[in-house]
Amino acid sequence: MKTVACLLLLVCQFASATEVVVEGGKADREAAVVTFTAPKDLKGEASLQAADGTTLPLQINEDGEAVCVVPKLAKGVAATFTVGPKLDRIFPIGIEAIKQKDKVNFSAHSGQQLLPLMSYQMDPGEVPQGVPDFFAHGAHLHPIFSPSGKLVTGNHPPDHFWHRGIWLAWTHTEFQGRAPDFWNMGKEKGGELTGEVRFKKLVRTWSGPVQGGFVSEHEFIDHTSGSEVRVLNETWEVTTTSITVAGKPVFLIDLVSTQTCAGKDALKLPTYHYGGLGMRGNRAWEPAKAVTMVTSEGMDRFTGDGKKARWVHMGGLVDDADTGMAVLVHPGNFHAPQPMRLNPKNPQLCVAPSAEGDWSIEPGKPYVSRYRIVVVDGKADAAFVDALWTDYAEPLKAVVK
Repeated sequence: MKTVACLLLLVCQFASATEVVVEGGKADREAAVVTFTAPKDLKGEASLQAADGTTLPLQINEDGEAVCVVPKLAKGVAATFTVGPKLDRIFPIGIEAIKQKDKVNFSAHSGQQLLPLMSYQMDPGEVPQGVPDFFAHGAHLHPIFSPSGKLVTGNHPPDHFWHRGIWLAWTHTEFQGRAPDFWNMGKEKGGELTGEVRFKKLVRTWSGPVQGGFVSEHEFIDHTSGSEVRVLNETWEVTTTSITVAGKPVFLIDLVSTQTCAGKDALKLPTYHYGGLGMRGNRAWEPAKAVTMVTSEGMDRFTGDGKKARWVHMGGLVDDADTGMAVLVHPGNFHAPQPMRLNPKNPQLCVAPSAEGDWSIEPGKPYVSRYRIVVVDGKADAAFVDALWTDYAEPLKAVVK
């Protein structure tokens, strides 16, 4: 994946493969993200030209993956695009990633505006006043903003100092006969850690006309033996995209977590009602009646707690206007659709595969989990989110000719 400079300077190179046919899906699509393998001689930044004269940016990443956003495509109808041999103009950066000290900040360009999208906190950052320093942790996403600029995530709230934006950790575990807790970091008396998720390395970041993102590495550390023992190695690959659906600006954040055993011992995960992908909402939603949660099965935070779902939306008022975010569960995930922990007392939820039963992460068998975070202003709209889940779960296919 290329840096901003490379993306802006490279031009399209191509040989005989000049057409891309995007096949229609089982439903009408709008602003659908499409990826495909680019021809080997197609590098850098290019364009796709439709028959009606519409020109779309085509981003070619360093791994050879091409990505574009198809504005509209009717059910079952294919669309043919011509790959531009040379750009008449350089498409502006759509998503920009800038590393600043212990964070990577992402912004979306909209016309002449630069909209804040999210930050990836690498090493432990600052904590709010009154929060002990030992609750400072990294390896999470916060803050995350809606397209109108409203903050949708919370960080180190008074009732759970260890909650932090969006993160991924396991709670009830067994490792070498011990029980490290990677979720409740610092909750023990005096901030003692039994387990910890620690940022290790930022592998790369990228910006582009279609997407921006990063790849990073984390470590799951067991502190219960009296010395640090590495349990899991984790890689995050996160991509961000800004689209417009039915007139609504939408931010998409795709998270792919790959966890592998650091040694010869498995991490056992007994049945437990939470642990996995965690999400904490804005402080404005902390009163029990100030937040709403709804799942793909039409359940609320009470009826949907512990039940399986394809997606869950959490939202409420921020600055007197509705906003929120949804997490979409990829159908290829373990135990998908996955069980949900919808906290009845605060704006916090968890996608919790361990609620389904005992399991483990075994040596030589990477555990891969995929989620898409949808951030959009307005009240929860089940049909709207469901269509976005279809785009994510059943992506349109493209054939290069």
